[in-house]
Amino acid sequence: MRKGSVKEVLAKIKYDPRENEGDYYILIEHRGAYGDVKRIPVEMIELGHGYFFVGEAQIPYHRILKVVRKDGRVIWETRKI
Repeated sequence: MRKGSVKEVLAKIKYDPRENEGDYYILIEHRGAYGDVKRIPVEMIELGHGYFFVGEAQIPYHRILKVVRKDGRVIWETRKI
């Protein structure tokens, strides 16, 4: 499940022609959202250094909890302490 950093996983999904970024979404920690978790389609994000962008919003990678395929398969998950 967890292979590499979340940025590496997202870069593979976004830039590998064998992948369809529309098949994936991320779950992020978002205070104020229902259950403090927000779901964002991967096709809506732009990758940066230390942050990713959703429109004008800049969000740090450490807020990503999971990367999930639309069929429910978890591709990447943050480590639990």
